[in-house]
Amino acid sequence: MARVMVVDDSPTDKEFLKAALTRAGHSVFEATSGQDALALVRTLKVDCVVMDVVMPGMNGFQATRTMTRDPATAAIPVIVVSSKSQETDRVWALRQGAREYIVKPVQEAELVGKVQHVLGG
Repeated sequence: MARVMVVDDSPTDKEFLKAALTRAGHSVFEATSGQDALALVRTLKVDCVVMDVVMPGMNGFQATRTMTRDPATAAIPVIVVSSKSQETDRVWALRQGAREYIVKPVQEAELVGKVQHVLGG
């Protein structure tokens, strides 16, 4: 189906997201930081990015803003996945260019549904 990059510094969360997306038929790539994601997103030609917020170095909000403002990557939809559950966090993520926002703990059906939604399915 789609090529999806999971960006999360937590091995547990990353494995859960990767397994859920793989079960849904997607090819999954991974990065552990915003910087890594930005370096890989162009070369891997992914269709969608699932981005954590709280990571060392460049956080998910910064990486999302950088991706969505770069003409080379602006068309790649970003879904922010975070433990930050305040409405202001969701609004801020969307203002950075994210298309969707999911609060951890992630429900597999919600994740798969939102990925399909941003991919136009």
